Amino acid sequence: MIEKKKRVVITGMGIISPIGNNLQEFWENLKNGKSGVAPITRIKKDTHITKYAAEVKNFDTIHNLSIKEQRRLDLFSQYSLAASRQAIQHANITTTSVDPDRIGIVLGIGIGGFSTIEESYIKYLPSLTLAHESTDPKTVNISPFTIPKLIANIASSNIAIDMVFKGPCYALATACASGTDAIGNAMEHIRTDKADIIIAGGAEAPITHLAVAGFNALHALSTKFSDNPTIASRPFDKDRDGFVIGEGAGILVLESYEHAKGRNAPIIAEVLGAGMTCDAYHQTAPHPEGEGATRSMQLALSHSDIPPSDIDYINAHGTSTPLNDIVETKTIKTVFGAYAHKDLKISSSKSMTGHCIGAAGGIEAIVCALCIQNNFIPPTINLDNPDDQCDLNYIPNKGVHQNVQTTLSNTFGFGGHNGTLILRTPT
Repeated sequence: MIEKKKRVVITGMGIISPIGNNLQEFWENLKNGKSGVAPITRIKKDTHITKYAAEVKNFDTIHNLSIKEQRRLDLFSQYSLAASRQAIQHANITTTSVDPDRIGIVLGIGIGGFSTIEESYIKYLPSLTLAHESTDPKTVNISPFTIPKLIANIASSNIAIDMVFKGPCYALATACASGTDAIGNAMEHIRTDKADIIIAGGAEAPITHLAVAGFNALHALSTKFSDNPTIASRPFDKDRDGFVIGEGAGILVLESYEHAKGRNAPIIAEVLGAGMTCDAYHQTAPHPEGEGATRSMQLALSHSDIPPSDIDYINAHGTSTPLNDIVETKTIKTVFGAYAHKDLKISSSKSMTGHCIGAAGGIEAIVCALCIQNNFIPPTINLDNPDDQCDLNYIPNKGVHQNVQTTLSNTFGFGGHNGTLILRTPT
């Protein structure tokens, strides 16, 4: 006899983002269409073709990380730890209300400790350039925290150590789909009774010299809006020229419905289903017909046991790149048919947050949950001149009030990774 799978709900959320470092600030800026894109300050922008990014602002003023934590943790781990603490507090989790052996952490990390890699290599470089001379290895100035700071799984482990949560604990990397896939995996742990609670989402801090130079070498980043960076991220617009790199963390507390009710936890939304596929087509380009992305959405709908017409809102991957926006539009038309042109509302929060890589799926799941909570759909800003091939309702420039019962979030990544997540208002 097959046991009925458990329902999974969201009971807490925490966010560090280019447009806000708590839920209230993030939501206010999101619904009002505020851009988080500005001239780069984290690195020397004059050494790069791209001069702007969507950086987290005022993170050092939050005061919830100790000096020791700041010294020992790469920035991506700092973001994930800060957002997780918010989410856990939001969910009213206390040591007396939960069993730590039944709580896990699953994070999506696309890149990991890029800044630690760069900084450590720069310190080590002199010993390489002087390799023909006698160099005492003991004089090489490399921190013992180098490896523990840069490995992708360390962000999950730091949360587990901080809260003494002893359930499943790991990171997964599917590029820009990482955060979404982490939430999908977390849902399965709870549905199959392997955990009561999973802290899930994504984190990334990729605004470094190497990352920006690497994405520029791929011609992936926007470059032509240095005079007015706030208009650079413009999904589905004819004048888009690439994505704007962003950073941050979006963390959610996923919990079985029964467990949440048992401790009188706030229930924000229900996680209905997820899809996860691969194009198996190209290292960086999406399949021209969006074959894998189409199947990801179809699998998520099937997993949720709902028809396409139940979806009120899609948070699009919407990167503002020439290829992605057209292909994603095709996939939505394939999955939703005539409904895509009729009542379906779509927008890209990346128009405000930029593309936060591994953090994107976590941040955008929070966007969907907030839409359900507030019955409001945020806009796609900078959509002034729609691409002829992007002809759906992307909520240009001004958000709309609407009853939002069910949402779908797409994230697609290099390597052909596709992730889709469906949330519904709690019942």
